[in-house]
Amino acid sequence: MSVFDQGVDIARNIRVIEWLKTELLGTVSALFKAMMKNSDEAIEDALASMVITIYVLARRVGISFAQLDIRVESKLRNAIKDKHEVEDWYGDLTAFLSYRGDKKR
Repeated sequence: MSVFDQGVDIARNIRVIEWLKTELLGTVSALFKAMMKNSDEAIEDALASMVITIYVLARRVGISFAQLDIRVESKLRNAIKDKHEVEDWYGDLTAFLSYRGDKKR
């Protein structure tokens, strides 16, 4: 790959990262609007878009999908251990960790 091609590739990657950042902001906005309208389908769509955008953004900044998964699991375990309020009140973090474990099998 020539120096010019490398420069184009770096510029394209930076542009994609900036685009993904704006996509993430847009999906957060869409989520808030969907929640105000109480539309389950629109909420699911916005949340799914956020997850996809986050994974692709991670990859573009050099974090593999597997690395991100490991970090998510670590944060879940730490939050459970530290008795995060959501965990303490609803058990959501344990439920999510269990769900993730079930998906691996």
